[in-house]
Amino acid sequence: MLTRAKTTGGIWRGRTEDGLIVFRGVRYAESERFGPPRPVPAWSGERDATADGPIAPQRPPRLAHVIGASERGEQGEDCLSLTITTPAVDDRARPVLVWIHGGAYLSGAGSLKLNGAHRLAREGGVVVVSVNYRLGALGYLRSPGISEGNLGLADQLAALRWVRENIAAFGGDPDTVTVAGQSAGAHSVRCLLGMPDAEGLFRRVILQSTPARCQSTPSVAEEAAGLFLDKLGTDPRTAALSEILDAQVAAALDSGSRLGFNTAPLFTPVSGVGPLPDEDRWEAGLAERAPGLDVIIGTTQREMSAFCSVNPVLNRLRRIPLLGPAAVAAVERAVNRIAFGRPTEDLATRLSEAGARVWSYRFDYAAPDCPFGATHCIDLPFLFGTYADWSAAPLLAGIDPDDFETLGRRVRTAWLGFIRDGVPAAGTPWPQYTADLRHIASVPGLP
Repeated sequence: MLTRAKTTGGIWRGRTEDGLIVFRGVRYAESERFGPPRPVPAWSGERDATADGPIAPQRPPRLAHVIGASERGEQGEDCLSLTITTPAVDDRARPVLVWIHGGAYLSGAGSLKLNGAHRLAREGGVVVVSVNYRLGALGYLRSPGISEGNLGLADQLAALRWVRENIAAFGGDPDTVTVAGQSAGAHSVRCLLGMPDAEGLFRRVILQSTPARCQSTPSVAEEAAGLFLDKLGTDPRTAALSEILDAQVAAALDSGSRLGFNTAPLFTPVSGVGPLPDEDRWEAGLAERAPGLDVIIGTTQREMSAFCSVNPVLNRLRRIPLLGPAAVAAVERAVNRIAFGRPTEDLATRLSEAGARVWSYRFDYAAPDCPFGATHCIDLPFLFGTYADWSAAPLLAGIDPDDFETLGRRVRTAWLGFIRDGVPAAGTPWPQYTADLRHIASVPGLP
């Protein structure tokens, strides 16, 4: 069954999927290579929104050994599109969740099955918007004369503006928008918190596994660009996509630390460039905005286990009898604290002290046969996609399908309560996080 929604640019035609209405490949902006996003010109007639658009050009994700093989799909630079999942196209003004996917600013897409929003939309009666944006050098190269940088962040801002102007046509409320993200997506949300250009585009945020080392200065970004351009060996404005992706891989290998602990991506947001203020102005913007914000923020118990599992130095150490595994576990805990734990606590405290309502969590569930424990990305299957979509993922090895559904419903219930009302819907008390009461709830055992 086909359903139509009239936006400021024209009419989009979506279809019913499993009792919900889904619009796929909805273009929120367009751009030239290394150019800023710009509005899509208005059109007459109808445009089809029953098939996914291209995703940003990318290689397989670096955590494929944890989340499973990446989905195959069309890749292309014309990737600025949305997937909108809604219970109905009417004037009910439902709460809206805008999802910004992770993937180290190098991989992923909001339109992948793993990010399917059917369960959230059905169980919570909310509208879910998943964003595709530019990645890697095409989204974050900082090289004077070629690209200013932060184009991926500019894409996300353009998507949020589009949602503000058009989501009512899909049954959503533009005044009740929650922006959520995981990993690089959470870092993107962190950037948005202090951006003047993001003012008025959302009122709630969910930050899942925000990494510490995902931002650079203009000088550091230009050094990274120099390494990439040296590997590319040709003009990036005209290079083939395959050449750009190959050069990204080669540059990343050369930029890694000698011990292999540099898990930060090469192309990331750059402070003081484009829509992202420098650190001082970002801090001021965050403090000014905090009193009107509701926030959920947290990590998984063993964020770094997925990364440590492929670290060659640790793998050699792990083979030493008795002491080796214990030493590796100690290193993992320390790096986990530095890369995720402490930065998350610092941001939660900063937001709370500035006047935001904050709830903090740690995701502790580990599948029975998963060697990585409650690792990076373990929270995602309980929010997005289906059991069939995630069943082959090593991070869920040995999980019973009934447990998958039970635990998932607990997590979604908490998140959906927050999206609707600004307070997590938990069956047991989940106190707010404050400087005096730094309560960190265990999820999914929360309700």
